[in-house]
Amino acid sequence: MDVPIFKSTIEIDDSKIAAVPATIRAQVAEYERGDRQAFDLEIATPDGILGDVMDAMAEIPYGETRSYGDLAAALETSPIAVGQACGRNPVPILVPCHRVVGSDGSLNGYSAADGVATKRRLLEHEARGQETVQTRLSNDS
Repeated sequence: MDVPIFKSTIEIDDSKIAAVPATIRAQVAEYERGDRQAFDLEIATPDGILGDVMDAMAEIPYGETRSYGDLAAALETSPIAVGQACGRNPVPILVPCHRVVGSDGSLNGYSAADGVATKRRLLEHEARGQETVQTRLSNDS
């Protein structure tokens, strides 16, 4: 299914998600508005390295990144294998492959929508969301 976000359209394999398309689109729209930082959708991950990488990506908190090397070390595989798995992620955004970057912070690639331009928009969006949360917390103290 195609899901619009930030003037792009990202293809998501909804057969991997235990939810109707309207629910998936609604949660992505909430994320885009800044009203959602985590998706509460049941996602089926495959066996093997793709599933392992997807599980590891799902653990990266909103507004944070990990390098391909970080994930590779945790999974005892190579950064290239992690990058290949990121490129095969059937549910981008929902399993946040955009949060995986090069060891020097470079964006390297993104298999969804408009590639690196979309990855940059997603990371910038999450950085702004983190700043908003920190401001609210500071004001509440």
